[in-house]
Amino acid sequence: MKNFHMNTALLASLVILSFVAVGFAIGQEIFWLAAVLFFSGFALMSIGLKRKRKHQQTS
Repeated sequence: MKNFHMNTALLASLVILSFVAVGFAIGQEIFWLAAVLFFSGFALMSIGLKRKRKHQQTS
């Protein structure tokens, strides 16, 4: 557990929550909100991947 990074876990949780919210928005038939949440999920995921790539290059 000494390699646990709280920021990374929070970012991953936000990505998962975003995609879960997409399902909820589709269920409520709020398609514009589903689209916004879908793209925000991918944006958060890309931030996480950039941070991971940057961390791997420095190691």
